Amino acid sequence: MAGDLKTAADAILNAVVNSADGVPGVVAIATDRRGNIYDGAAGKRVLAGPTDMTVDSVFAIFSMTKAITATACLQLLEEGRLDLDAPARQYVPEIGKLQVIEGFDSAGSPKFRPPRRDITTRMLLLHTAGLGYDFFNETYARLARQHGQPSVITASYASIRTPLLFDPGDDWEYGSNLDWAGQVVEGITGKRLAAVMTERILQPLGMEDTGFAMTASMASRLVTLHQRDDAGRLLPRPDFRLPQDPEVQMGGHGLYSTAVDYAKFIRMWLNDGMSPGGRVLKAETIEMAERNGLGDRKIKKLPGVIPSLSHDAEFFPGMPKSWGISFMINDEVAPTGRAAGALAWAGLANLYYWIDRQSGVGGLWATQMFPFADPASIGGYLDFETAVYATFPKQSAGTA
Repeated sequence: MAGDLKTAADAILNAVVNSADGVPGVVAIATDRRGNIYDGAAGKRVLAGPTDMTVDSVFAIFSMTKAITATACLQLLEEGRLDLDAPARQYVPEIGKLQVIEGFDSAGSPKFRPPRRDITTRMLLLHTAGLGYDFFNETYARLARQHGQPSVITASYASIRTPLLFDPGDDWEYGSNLDWAGQVVEGITGKRLAAVMTERILQPLGMEDTGFAMTASMASRLVTLHQRDDAGRLLPRPDFRLPQDPEVQMGGHGLYSTAVDYAKFIRMWLNDGMSPGGRVLKAETIEMAERNGLGDRKIKKLPGVIPSLSHDAEFFPGMPKSWGISFMINDEVAPTGRAAGALAWAGLANLYYWIDRQSGVGGLWATQMFPFADPASIGGYLDFETAVYATFPKQSAGTA
């Protein structure tokens, strides 16, 4: 049965890299609770380059960082050191200074007012604090264009000291919330986020190729970022690197990793928090985190405000989707076969993953290209996930 998946998945990867409008290279992994049931790679690390993509190739994983930061927050919750519903300024005073933007005056200057309530860490983990991203929100994009608001890619304190788009708790807006959640972790532990992640998550999971700063070995396996131009042609951007010694270790997007490493993280969530190196989270914590935290609200399509970075993006259009800590939740069975209530999210450079705890299976698809929601990459990902479910019922899901 595993051979059925290998045949189907290999064909999908090869088709995506060999089509005229395809991707330079891709890695895909599927895992059940015991281990990987498929791993494969196709294409090159750089377009037309000599080096084949391999399953241990290193990617900037962008927002796939968020779930690891959220896991660190959940560990502190278990220890009684973090109250999700206390004002986050108790742990990070700076967050208490953020103001709500109410638009722009006739001269084009932004208008601000104090928020009506405090931001909590739960709001940060649910993306209800009021923070956004300039590539998904026109107000932030205007602040960047006209008022010098730095991009989060700079990994600077100035890049996260941004105004709130609404009063905390009033709405859902995807943005730099987990960067602030990382600051909460640092405020509680007195350590930098990388040290906390390494000690509490990465080492127990055996994730040796994951970090904000790349080791020499990681750098030697780095995949080149690519950019589609207006005509759809892919152009390598070998100069792109996330800051390796950043002012802020960005809990929302700053990690480099491999598909092999990230599959270990997915497997921990499939196994109720257990890993080969011991328990990372309690089962009851994971059960709490996977529940919808938005009430009757649903998440919305992400508009591609900066076309070079993202198309309009929505998973399973027309299907209601909620948010947990810190994942998207599909409220109904997905067309791929993913069970209702499964967890998923993505990284800006066309990386995608899912964690289906009910079915006991998850996986990821890793490419390295802008803009986000590239039709070839996301189409290949959904085909891959569909192939996993088409064969997975024939295999034993097992337990840890």
